[in-house]
Amino acid sequence: KKRQTALVDFKFNAWAKYDNSALDDALPKVVADYLDLPRYVAFRENDAGEFQRFVLEGGSIDVNGAGCVLTTEECLLSEVQQRNPGFSRERVEQTLCDYLGVEKVLWLDRGIAGDDTHGHIDDTARFVNESTILTCVEPNKRDANHAPMRENLRRLKKMRDARGKQLTIAELPLPSPVVFDGQRLPASYANFYIANAAVLVPVFNDANDGRALRIIEQFFKDRPVIPVYCRDLVWGLGTLHCMTQQQPR
Repeated sequence: KKRQTALVDFKFNAWAKYDNSALDDALPKVVADYLDLPRYVAFRENDAGEFQRFVLEGGSIDVNGAGCVLTTEECLLSEVQQRNPGFSRERVEQTLCDYLGVEKVLWLDRGIAGDDTHGHIDDTARFVNESTILTCVEPNKRDANHAPMRENLRRLKKMRDARGKQLTIAELPLPSPVVFDGQRLPASYANFYIANAAVLVPVFNDANDGRALRIIEQFFKDRPVIPVYCRDLVWGLGTLHCMTQQQPR
């Protein structure tokens, strides 16, 4: 049975942090009209019984195409930069399942240090196939990423997929801290972009670049893994996955 491609229009409020997002929020309708795709605006009833548009960004979720979505509590449940006030964990889960067609939400703890989105998953842990997740680790106990990445790894090792099967978890290093003008930036190899013909991986002229590339290459035997220098790009507080949006072939 042929599946129809459609577009889900989640509200964008600039990571619940900035006030200049009106044009960004209007973009899904423009894209749907241009591509002549059905568009579904994500509304949901909150705990108070009021209907409101549901806020979600592409970088806050990662899916495996087999019923699971991966995200962080820091991004979708925290009261800091709160996307959806009045939404319990259960309502957030139901909304994701209804609009993304998934069956199970996998909750990690937090994202990496320096991420002004407050916990996007695409700098932290990513599916590389239906049953395997690459997750960032930081062995340096004095680094801000050590404790949250350790907690994420602990949770992942206990997780099961939508069919109840244990997930395969692989560890991905982080580059040394990248700092600009006194601000730590969200540099991460997990911000790779999976395209049809290649996988684009951010690198930072760091000692861990080669190791990270070799780890990612293990899971993509059918296409080249291409490093893209992103030390300058991350000054904008994101790299390759942050500036892209995949769509079905």
